Amino acid sequence: MFAFLTAARKPIVRLAAAAFAALSLAACDPIALGGGGGGRINPSAPVQVALLVPASSPDGGALLSRSLENAARLAITDLDGVQIDLKVYDSGGQPAQAAEAATRAVADGAQIILGPVFAQAANAAGVAVADRGVNLLAFSNNTSIAGGNVFVLGNTFENTANRLVSYAARQGRGNIYVVHGQSTAEELGRDAILGAIQANRAQLAGVSSFELSQQGVTRAVPGIASAIQASGANALFMTSDTAGALPFLADLLPANGVSPSATQFIGLSRLDIPSSALSLQGLQGSWFALPDPGLTSRFESRYTAAYGSNPHAIAGLAYDGIAAIGALVKTGRRDALSTSALTQGSGFIGVNGIFRLRPDGTNQRGMAVAQIRNNQVVVIDPAPKSFGGPGF
Repeated sequence: MFAFLTAARKPIVRLAAAAFAALSLAACDPIALGGGGGGRINPSAPVQVALLVPASSPDGGALLSRSLENAARLAITDLDGVQIDLKVYDSGGQPAQAAEAATRAVADGAQIILGPVFAQAANAAGVAVADRGVNLLAFSNNTSIAGGNVFVLGNTFENTANRLVSYAARQGRGNIYVVHGQSTAEELGRDAILGAIQANRAQLAGVSSFELSQQGVTRAVPGIASAIQASGANALFMTSDTAGALPFLADLLPANGVSPSATQFIGLSRLDIPSSALSLQGLQGSWFALPDPGLTSRFESRYTAAYGSNPHAIAGLAYDGIAAIGALVKTGRRDALSTSALTQGSGFIGVNGIFRLRPDGTNQRGMAVAQIRNNQVVVIDPAPKSFGGPGF
């Protein structure tokens, strides 16, 4: 273990640290291989990996697909002694096309599949190859499709909610009021927060919702503000994002008597996207979670230097998938891509920090807690470096 970690500290010409760290974490704990889906491989031969991307999907599918492929190929160049034969297939962002692409990929020899992006497409692709013993690592964060041979790599509401609720409770801000919009996504976010409150022995002060429109927010805020004040809550967890109702909530709630200094504002979404959101007066002092900023910045710099453009926001998931596959194949075991190997407890390190896949197909990711101060992002609790440490 320590030899691996020492090697990872050598001067970095390329972003090899993420790949080397992935190998070190995979080697830290014994890997209980054998059992569960995933065909057997020859570790001394190139591993056949299929990448399913929505190249023909409208609204930016080609750009997203190029970014995912670039990140995957970047990860391949960082692997030490592991050969990956990557073949790219167009899922079209549609379930039927994704299922056909997955079936064709396995017929071509794919031993594991990365992608697709969209939940329904990923579910269809996983079902199509479930009886072929091939696992699929989707770029989705929708946990409803997870399970069986389908794993989701995207950061989930549950990860973010647990990280923030745990931190809030440790800071004496564990009496939490939840405010959400009336939409499927925000209701899923609400449920993740409620689960995190229970899991972290925090206290639920109350829950309020509003119709997801500017008029709906405006009408609902006075009543929500009164309920928050009456509850005695010392933290307010909001599910809306900066592209939706959050800016209105952040302005209107203080105007109706909810003081951010007395009631800590917490966002389930990234409060720094877009960067212009950092200047919103109502969000000053708010908490949110984000991937390890140091690793993310290095990946973005390396990607830009290699390809002349910035990576898509989820491109790092493709890198992470290749890093995990490479770390497991490096063990030399023929069942390195089995379900039990993919879900080994020590996890991996990718460009977004530590992560591990769980037997139920979901994931856990180590995240930092940040605060907006003077229109800037300030990390107030660093991302954990291992599972079982602070933040987990």
